[in-house]
Amino acid sequence: MNNIALGRYLPLNTFTHKLDPRYKIMGMLFLMACVFIPAGFTGYGVIGAFVLLALLLTKISIKMILKSMKPMIFMLSFLFVINALVIRTGFVVFSLYGFTLYQDAVIQTLYIMTRLTLMIIITTLLTVSTKPMDLTLGIEDLLSPFKRIGLPSHEIAMMISIALRFIPTLIDETNRIMKAQASRGVDLKEGSFKEKIMAILSLIVPLFVSSFQRAEELADAMEARGYVVAQHRTRYKQLKPTYRDALMMGGVLILMGGVIWLSM
Repeated sequence: MNNIALGRYLPLNTFTHKLDPRYKIMGMLFLMACVFIPAGFTGYGVIGAFVLLALLLTKISIKMILKSMKPMIFMLSFLFVINALVIRTGFVVFSLYGFTLYQDAVIQTLYIMTRLTLMIIITTLLTVSTKPMDLTLGIEDLLSPFKRIGLPSHEIAMMISIALRFIPTLIDETNRIMKAQASRGVDLKEGSFKEKIMAILSLIVPLFVSSFQRAEELADAMEARGYVVAQHRTRYKQLKPTYRDALMMGGVLILMGGVIWLSM
């Protein structure tokens, strides 16, 4: 679980770190839209090249990204089995003991795998290069036009940023509880199915208790610092776009246009 990079901010001095958080969020949304445009593997290759360039600019190790994909292996394997059993179109890839694997099942699984990989990398790029407070300010500014219809943009932005900020904290807490349970003889890997369920329950219950305790401590700390919900607040830091943001958004829009053209 230590390999999960989502939610972890890396304090580096790179091109991506210097971008305005509002433009990074918009760029992430546009890239997510590109992932779901049916442009085939050629389109995914173009998106992958753009994401690889973003990784190099952010100075994130590709090895770390690959390690963060390990928790997805089980889900991808499950999807492959489901597709292999359900999809029965295309030419036969191989047949063994009455089981037949078709071409479309493999292609559909590769599509899903590619989309999930790109989505995780794009989201990780945002969180590792943006401070939680900057992320809050960016989301709040993007949602500010909806204040006219009564949408609490600041509160929504605060909740999203706190949730992202506490992902690595909960992961560290889970590792600590697992080590404490292992020292008491609890084995999460071996044993019968019932024993594994009981071992997981012994992990989930203290994790929930610890999460509620941390949430209460955070609420007390925010109240002690004068935070009041729905109160108008001023800002010390003002977000100002630069030429870097224009370059990034221009590249994303060109990429989106190219992917749309490939899909047509």
